[in-house]
Formats: sequence, structure tokens, C-alpha cells
Amino acid sequence: MAALGLFPPMLLAHGLGSAGSGVFDASTGQLKPPDWAGFLDTHFMVDSLGALLLATVLAALIGYHPMTPRTVDTLSEADMPKVHIMYAFVAAVIGLAVREFGMVIGFVVFGIGGLIRFRTDAGSPRDTGRLIVVTLIGLVAGLGLPALAVITTVFVYALIFLFDARPASRVRVEALPEGQLIAAAAAYREILESQGCKIISERKSFAKSRVDFVIRPPRASNRDRLHSALCEVHIDVRGEVGWEVE
Repeated sequence: MAALGLFPPMLLAHGLGSAGSGVFDASTGQLKPPDWAGFLDTHFMVDSLGALLLATVLAALIGYHPMTPRTVDTLSEADMPKVHIMYAFVAAVIGLAVREFGMVIGFVVFGIGGLIRFRTDAGSPRDTGRLIVVTLIGLVAGLGLPALAVITTVFVYALIFLFDARPASRVRVEALPEGQLIAAAAAYREILESQGCKIISERKSFAKSRVDFVIRPPRASNRDRLHSALCEVHIDVRGEVGWEVE
């Protein structure tokens, strides 16, 4: 019975040992030196980029579902599609590392990810996702997998450049004239649309005489110019304009 009790741990140890054979030297048990030749492995580079691109596209299809804007009330909710894409990207990188270099990498990454997620106050899901990504890049580079680390860095750099080109903003118009909420909302909506803003959601509060717009300004927009345009609304429907940027 004692032998049977030792059997599962032995299997686990054997599995981890064989799973990590892509990273560890079987003869010494030490980490292998950095594999710089990975940059010349065209098949690996193309396959990795294809997997990361596929994960990104599939996550974008879900994150930017046409029905999603109907439930958006806050900036964090407007930012969730980007978070979905980033987390899918992280999972794809982990999958590549596990497939190419053994399951031991997966156990390490999941442990670090859980520690960051629950022990680090990153401020928002977006920042948490980026923190996990940079930690993953450091881990992969430290394990001697520079090709995968560089591919991951370049891909994330492109994603951040794309995501932050049009950050979501919330425009809150308060202290609207009594009985003019609907007309005021229409007037401010018209100005935002004329300035090239994409309106993600619009919420009216009759009790507080307030309307909130969650928008995505155009790439070349200037917030001061947009604010000035909003302040030029007709005096009969004019309120106090405030901003919140993600």
C-alpha cells in the first residue's frame, strides 16, 4: 500500500520532468543556454505569429460583439474588449510556451499570474493584463527563449499602439435647464458626432438633470477643442461639461 501511495507523486514528477525537457538539460537538470537560433527558425516564427494573431482576432470578435455597447455604462466596461484581447493573447503565449518547451512553463506562469492578479493592486483589469504580459515576457526571456520573448513584445507593442490611439472618455453634462434634458442630450450628441466621436453609450438621469456620454474620440482629436465645441451649445440647453478619461 505504501508503494501505491508513492505511485501518483512519482508519475507527477516524471511528467514534470519530461514536460520540462525542452527547457532543462536532461543530463545536468540545469536550464539550457539561450536559444538565439530560434530567430532563424522560420516555421516557429510564422507559427507563433499565426497563433497570436488567431487568438487576438477571435477575442476581438467576442469583445466587440455588436450587442456589447448596449450594456456599457462606465469607462471600465467600455475598455473590457481590450482586456479580453489582452488576456486571450496572454493565454496564447502560454500555450506556445507549453507546446514548444514543456508543461512546467505553464505551471510557473499560472502561479505567477495568480500571484499578480490577487496580490497586486494594478488599478484596473487593463493594467493587470499588461502587468501579466510584461512578467511573462521577462519569464520567457529568463528561461532562454529570446525569440518568443521578442515576438511577444512586438505584438504587445502593436496592440497597445492600436488600443491607446482612441482611448474611451466619458462626457458628463450636469446642471441642465429644467425640462430640457432630452433636447440638451440631442444637442450635445449632435456636436459629438459632428466632431467625429463614436458614441458608445448614452445615459440620461432625469432626477439629476444629467446626461452621460461614453465616447471614443477620433485619432487626431484635441480634447480642448472638443470641450470648446461642447461649451458653444445653445444657452437654452447648456449645462456644465466634465470629462473622465480611461
